Amino acid sequence: MPTPTFYTDESFDENLVPQQLRVPEAEIFYITDRAIKKSGASSKDRKQTELRYGAHRSPSLAYGSATVKFKNKSIDWDALILASNRAKRKNRFQFSLDSIVELGRFPASPYQFIRTESGIELAADVAQQRNEEIINFHNQLEKRLNQTELKDVILYVHGFRNKFDDAVFTMTGLWHFMQRQGVPIIYSWPAGKGGLTGYFTDRESGEFTVFHLKETLRFLSEMPSIANIHIISHSRGTDVTTTALRELVIENRAAGINPRQNLKIKNLVLAAPDLDFEVMQQRLMAEQFGPAIGNITIYTSRADKALRLSQFIMSGLRFGRVRSKDVELNERNIFAAAGNVDFIQVPKNKRFIGHSYFHSNPAVSADLIRLITQGATPGSAERDLIPLGDNFWQVKKLTK
Repeated sequence: MPTPTFYTDESFDENLVPQQLRVPEAEIFYITDRAIKKSGASSKDRKQTELRYGAHRSPSLAYGSATVKFKNKSIDWDALILASNRAKRKNRFQFSLDSIVELGRFPASPYQFIRTESGIELAADVAQQRNEEIINFHNQLEKRLNQTELKDVILYVHGFRNKFDDAVFTMTGLWHFMQRQGVPIIYSWPAGKGGLTGYFTDRESGEFTVFHLKETLRFLSEMPSIANIHIISHSRGTDVTTTALRELVIENRAAGINPRQNLKIKNLVLAAPDLDFEVMQQRLMAEQFGPAIGNITIYTSRADKALRLSQFIMSGLRFGRVRSKDVELNERNIFAAAGNVDFIQVPKNKRFIGHSYFHSNPAVSADLIRLITQGATPGSAERDLIPLGDNFWQVKKLTK
């Protein structure tokens, strides 16, 4: 990941990094419903380095720890800090997935249930296993929360055609430049099928994973020690995320619960969202989705070639290509009235064109990091954006 723009002007302050985390390697907590690649022995019987997750679906949700190192083993903490302050680096800092350790696995879904006079209940053994795993899941996260002063979690939900390793590496780069504050978590769903029909297979795998993501968000929000949850979703991951959140919001409101307080979602970032614009209008506005979230930030770019192809296939304006002039006055007024939705347009740049610009473009990653770590608002000194009217903004072009 290139160095965010602000670190080339002001130093990456290693003193803000927790002492025990000042090492070149990084540990990323993961949650996944990908199936293990190899069949046969259970994951507990495998060597850590042999455990790998593929693009097939698993009915059970697993969680664990992935350790990332550098391929160049001579890179130490001092070399990493030096590189973290430079726009141009002398050496390649290439990630390597050193190990994956599965720490637990929830029962397979759909959960077995029984009918009782009072309604439907989970089967006793399933309920017990689920509860035991929730306790272990919370204990594992508690250990990681104890390593940082910031009691927040940053949850990354990747997009289509992404492999498990891709999500881990993306989160590693972002978390490092967040000065390793909070607990980094990836939610990895069964994407990356590949082939001519891979896009459509991934779309349906995105529908498959919604229940598991809802369970994940429930488990996280139930932890008293977690102050806030920040969700960064990308591409098709935005559909998975908004679908899961929409259903949870409806569930909370039906139970008379305030979803903003209960779910603890402080930031929802939709980066290059591969969603139909009109569908998202209904989710964000007609169903009053916005007030259930602290802040919603949407990064869009007309230069996104992947979304241009998606728009051609699906025959509908993609949300990640929306410009301020694409939004009619009535919708602009509704978005502005919500008070917590910001559109950040990313201009075309010869050096940084692509679908993953939220972490590959240093100006965009800088804006994203300031949003998450400082709660900075658009147009503030920390987020020097070009105002386009109402709640539409634009990232400044890179000149160096």
